Amino acid sequence: MDNRQKVIAGLRDAISFAKGDESRAKAIQYRVPESIDVKKLRERLGMSQPEFALKFGFSLATLRQWEQGRRYPDGPSRVLLTVIKHNHRAVEKSLDDEARHKYASARKVAIA
Repeated sequence: MDNRQKVIAGLRDAISFAKGDESRAKAIQYRVPESIDVKKLRERLGMSQPEFALKFGFSLATLRQWEQGRRYPDGPSRVLLTVIKHNHRAVEKSLDDEARHKYASARKVAIA
């Protein structure tokens, strides 16, 4: 089966799923924690609020709101915080790799 046929088959599966046929569904739903102690996580990593916010892409104001209990992380933020909690090095590596890739791409454009 070539790529075009795979795409067509995937689209047919998606349409069937949208119509209620779950027989070919391959979706997995993970339970996202309802709450995360952000301050405890940050302190466990030995980071200040500015370091943690900068390293993982959160605004400092939002981080402070979470830690003070005035706001709570939304779903995608809780997912990222859960990954950070279990494997912060993987997140750091991914972000470092992305930054290197963007820097290399920008450098190629500047040289050309």
